[in-house]
Amino acid sequence: MRLVVSRELGEQLEDSEIETLSSRLNEIQKINGNSMGVEIQKFGHATAFSVKNIPGPSFNTVKGLKGTDVKQINKIIEFYRQKEIPVRFELTPAHTSSELLTSLSDAGYYHNDFHSTLYAPLSNDLSESHDLNESRITIRKLKRNEFDTYAEIYIRGFQMPAFLKSGVAQNNEILYNVKNWTFYLASYENEPAGIAALFIKDRIANLAVAATLPDFRNKGIQRALINHRIHQAKLQKCDLIVGQAKFGSISQNNMERAGMSIAYTKAIWIEK
Repeated sequence: MRLVVSRELGEQLEDSEIETLSSRLNEIQKINGNSMGVEIQKFGHATAFSVKNIPGPSFNTVKGLKGTDVKQINKIIEFYRQKEIPVRFELTPAHTSSELLTSLSDAGYYHNDFHSTLYAPLSNDLSESHDLNESRITIRKLKRNEFDTYAEIYIRGFQMPAFLKSGVAQNNEILYNVKNWTFYLASYENEPAGIAALFIKDRIANLAVAATLPDFRNKGIQRALINHRIHQAKLQKCDLIVGQAKFGSISQNNMERAGMSIAYTKAIWIEK
C-alpha cells in the first residue's frame, strides 16, 4: 500500500533527519571535553547545528525552520555569526511560508540549491531485488576495530583530504555502541569496497550515510547496501525508511530503484 505525502508525513521525515544528526553530534560532543566545538540550539521549531572544528555544511546547518519562526531568523543568524560560521537553512515545503521566504531574502539570503528527501513504507511489497553482481558482493556489520577501513572508504568515496581520515574514524567509532546506530561494510570479491550506516528511532529507519571506493563503482554496491538496510529495518519492525540525496544524483536514483519515492526537495538557502 502506497503512503501518500502529506504535511504531517513531511514533518515526520524532517524530524527523523533532525534526530539522526542530533544523535551523531551529541556523541561527538563527548569527545575530549567537546574538542570539536559542538553546539545544538533550538530557535522556535528550528534546530541549529554547529561544529566549529568540522567545517562544511553537513554539520553546520539549520533544520526544521517553520513559517511561524520568522522572528527567530535574526537570532539564528547572530548565533552563527558569533561562531564565524556561514548560515545554511534547509527548508522543506511542509515547513515554509511566503512570509518566511520573504524574510530570509530581506535578511540577505537566497535559494542556492536543492536536496531530495526520499521515503518508503516498509511494507512487504517494497523491493529488495538484487543486482546480477550480488553473488560477488557480501555485506556484514562493521567490527569495532574496522573504523580505519571505514574512514578510508569514506574519505576516498567523498573525495576528502587524507588528513581527515583519523577524525572521520573517531567521529563514527564513537557511535558504535549507541543502540540506534549500525555500520556496514560491503566487499566485492572479498575486497572492502563500500560502507553505509543505518539509524533507527521510533520505528523510522534512516539511510544515514553511504560511500563506495571509486574503483568499485557501477558494480551495484550502493544498491546492495540500500537493499540490505531495508531488509534490516524490516527485521527491526520499522514502519518507514528515509533517505537523503543530492537531487538527480546516482544515490537518489538507487533509492528510487529500491522502491523509495521522493517526498520533497529541500530548498537550501545561504547568504548572498
